[in-house]
Amino acid sequence: MYYLGCPVWAHTPWQGSLYAKDSRSADFLAQYCRFFNAVEGNTTFYANPAADTITRWLAQSTSDFRFNLKVPKAVSHQQGGPQLLTQWLALISPLRERIGFIHLQLPERFSPAQLAELSPLLELIRAQHACAVEIRHPQFFDKADNEKALHQLLRFYQCERLSFDSRSLFSVPADTPALQDAQRKKPRLPVHAVALTDAPVFRFVGQDDLAANRPFYQPWLHKMLQWLGEGKTPYAFFHTPDNTMAPALARQFAADLQQLGGPAHAILAPWPGDLAKETETQLALFAN
Repeated sequence: MYYLGCPVWAHTPWQGSLYAKDSRSADFLAQYCRFFNAVEGNTTFYANPAADTITRWLAQSTSDFRFNLKVPKAVSHQQGGPQLLTQWLALISPLRERIGFIHLQLPERFSPAQLAELSPLLELIRAQHACAVEIRHPQFFDKADNEKALHQLLRFYQCERLSFDSRSLFSVPADTPALQDAQRKKPRLPVHAVALTDAPVFRFVGQDDLAANRPFYQPWLHKMLQWLGEGKTPYAFFHTPDNTMAPALARQFAADLQQLGGPAHAILAPWPGDLAKETETQLALFAN
């Protein structure tokens, strides 16, 4: 099996497609869990959820669903340190059984010279959860001493290196506000597909033109098949410029993976929007 998800679950433009047209925001997570078995918890990067919010997430999700929460930027980007990380881990502890991994995203300025600073953070996280680290400094992509040192440290703590693929996003001109914003915010780095643990992770940022994404994610289809054949349990997350098309992109990827012999996924089941369109078509045929 593999885990498939989007950056968020609360996205109103998904009403009428992934979600029913009349769905309430309070029901989004439960509806999301019908089709996806993982989500990137990007909101925790910006602000801590309230304790009752975490309780609600637990109640609305299924036992096989996995939250992959991002370490707050106060820790990863503003040097809040181990004490702040300890407090945050305590806050999210009610979700412990449903956390797939903790996502530690480091800023571009975090260089190989600072690598030792990672150890206390990884040690704290790994005492409770799996961990995937996202590195953005170009020197960590040198396929030489810097990258080897990073991988050695991550293997020591049994942490994964998260792969980020934005090639499709940057293959087109930024001719819409959403594309301009996405290209401004997303990193443009080499793609190194690695698996340091049994749960490799990649994030794919695509275009709204679903077909145009296919050539860029083709290597990931074969990498997923390889990982699955090795008994690994990979995670795949899909973004689009404003994420309106993210579920459809994830669905297309899952369909292509199944076509190549990969496992089926719940994302391929009919969505509420599919059923509504089918009903509208049938009514139109009957009326004629």
